[in-house]
Amino acid sequence: MSSNPSFQNYQTYLKVGELLSLQQPLSRAHDETLFIIVHQVYELWFKCMLHELEHAALLLAEDQPDRAASTLKRTLKIVKVLVGQLDIIETMTPLEFEAFRERLGASSGFQSAQFREIEFILGYKRPSVLALFPEDSVERGRLEARIASPTLWDEFVGLLSRSGYSIPAPTLGKWIRQPVGTDPDVQAALIRVYREDPKLSAFCESLVDLDEGMQEWRYRHLRMVQRTIGTKTGTGGSSGAEYLLSTVLAGPFFPDLWEIRDRF
Repeated sequence: MSSNPSFQNYQTYLKVGELLSLQQPLSRAHDETLFIIVHQVYELWFKCMLHELEHAALLLAEDQPDRAASTLKRTLKIVKVLVGQLDIIETMTPLEFEAFRERLGASSGFQSAQFREIEFILGYKRPSVLALFPEDSVERGRLEARIASPTLWDEFVGLLSRSGYSIPAPTLGKWIRQPVGTDPDVQAALIRVYREDPKLSAFCESLVDLDEGMQEWRYRHLRMVQRTIGTKTGTGGSSGAEYLLSTVLAGPFFPDLWEIRDRF
């Protein structure tokens, strides 16, 4: 087929035929088609989120917090869509899910490499996650690269330093290989930001908005699983609701922004 845009139409540009061929239920259960479509759409939105978060990190590295804030706003809108899709999944009763659950075999949302990448770029890095993916797999390679790269928070702290805020050298890139935690020097700088720098404080609030949205996703995901399978073990060997509860309790992605809330 010619690459000339004039030969493109809706079907060919979006590759609709290929897209619609990817839903292949393994049972005759009516609800399996819904389950497959929702989770494939999740992966597409995860891809878009990574695209936006990578762009936001690049903009921060280029000292453009205004444009990065717009990118985070778009990312948050995507998170709201992710949460909304849970309403669709929740139309499926436990009995309807059980009708095809065994067909999932060892597969589980726990194994979504793209969502792990999102967690990593937001700062929730756990090297133990790598063990979920074969050493020679593309997914493992992407996660290894991501875990060795600066997080969105690292890029923001770097921007603070370049903007004249006192950030000790050891704090720069501090969270590249571990979950983002708290830092008193960063908190002191953030308090100054909120008091003196409207542009950067607005970006901080964009981070808080995204963080809150991700926490909402974690909670709603947990409730959906509890509603569908109760306390059963999850597919793929995961602990199901028990594991999701641990993510809810893991706390925010950007804890310094929450720690300073009572200091004004």
